[in-house]
Amino acid sequence: IWEGDEPSDVKRITFDTLQQKVCQIANALKKVGVKKGDVVTLYMPMIPELSMTMLACARLGAVHSVVFAGFSAEALHLRIVDAESKFVVTATYGKRGGKNIPLKDIVNKAIQNDDHVEKVLVFERIEDTDEIPETPTFDMKERDVRMDQVVRTQRPYCPIEIVDAEDNLFILYTSGSTGQPKGLVHTSGGYSVYAAFTTKTTFDD
Repeated sequence: IWEGDEPSDVKRITFDTLQQKVCQIANALKKVGVKKGDVVTLYMPMIPELSMTMLACARLGAVHSVVFAGFSAEALHLRIVDAESKFVVTATYGKRGGKNIPLKDIVNKAIQNDDHVEKVLVFERIEDTDEIPETPTFDMKERDVRMDQVVRTQRPYCPIEIVDAEDNLFILYTSGSTGQPKGLVHTSGGYSVYAAFTTKTTFDD
């Protein structure tokens, strides 16, 4: 059950629907060129597509780097450059406390002088409808991709990329409050085992 910024903004997603959407997003990522080992920076609001895209990256063997959507363009830029990320996934805007946060505009500012980023994949937030408009709801740049349009045409199945236990799963950056932010790398095997152990000990499963 996902709850948005407003109490009335609720979505119920089954595990079956989740798996299908993750596979569609994974196939969309492959379509735009993401492959095993690539770093994909996620600068997204707290919407279901954030978790789905993280899982889609893991399915492809790509390394996701989540950057808090409250960070500035400069902070985002530092993390993109440090991770040598060629792909950025974002949304047109986020909602917090009733206010719209212009995430796509912040991404534009963060990478305006960066030729390393090849694609910016944009989820469009459309209020009160699941329909995707024919025309973009944002000012599209040359490297922008309308993610919703690509995702909806993909198969709801994507085979898992086999990775080594020591292959990178994701990068999580320190706050940078005392200097340059440092990327902490978590590996596929170690993190998965620890997550399973934590679930078992916390929920007595």
